[in-house]
Amino acid sequence: MIVYGINPVLEALRAGRVKALRIARRDDERMRELLAFASTHGITPERVTNDVLTRQAKGGVHQGVVADIDESSDHSVEDLVRGARAEALILVLDGIEDPHNLGAILRSADATGVDGVIVQARRSAARSGVAAKASAGAMAHVKIAEVVNIARALEELKELGVWTVGLAGEASMPYDAVDFSSPTAIVLGAEGPGLRRLVREKCDLMASIPMHGHVGSINVSVAAGVVLFEAVRQRRRGKSAAQ
Repeated sequence: MIVYGINPVLEALRAGRVKALRIARRDDERMRELLAFASTHGITPERVTNDVLTRQAKGGVHQGVVADIDESSDHSVEDLVRGARAEALILVLDGIEDPHNLGAILRSADATGVDGVIVQARRSAARSGVAAKASAGAMAHVKIAEVVNIARALEELKELGVWTVGLAGEASMPYDAVDFSSPTAIVLGAEGPGLRRLVREKCDLMASIPMHGHVGSINVSVAAGVVLFEAVRQRRRGKSAAQ
């Protein structure tokens, strides 16, 4: 997979996932930091023209650097749960097909310390340079499990002791009334259609983010951030009360 841009490539380097690095002439502090990091990890960049990078990035804003990275997407649902640092916090994405939304969701997932993200092999945004750029490099750090069937993945999560909470605008329970202190998977659907019927039926409960303005919904990546940080807030409060 190709990623481009200073931040995505630098984060991929930090995660040890860069296989090859190509740069165009650019002499500034950020590029020098990237090259120094590459050097310490034994990666020698190939000097190419700006036009070559533009073609490889398919017109994306590459900032003078493109890298081939190892996708490392061989995690299973069980891996995410068993590898959790505390009570598992997992995101499940049902039909998120916009790579910009995927990238923004992964950025929030990394910021909140999510233990992993579950996506479907089909009907899911490609983990491309566009998504990596939108994630500001977070895609290199977030564990992703690719599954054939989201509804079946929810069943597996339940068998592993994880509570599943779907988000839907019409749900009567507000998101901040949900107890996120237990192992939890937050399930998000695509903008417009939302969660598919079978996926919704597999969730333990449904919750909504109340809207107080003229527009009836918010972007799915914003919704992910809102609910994830509420889960983090509850868990931090729980730790404080226990001390």
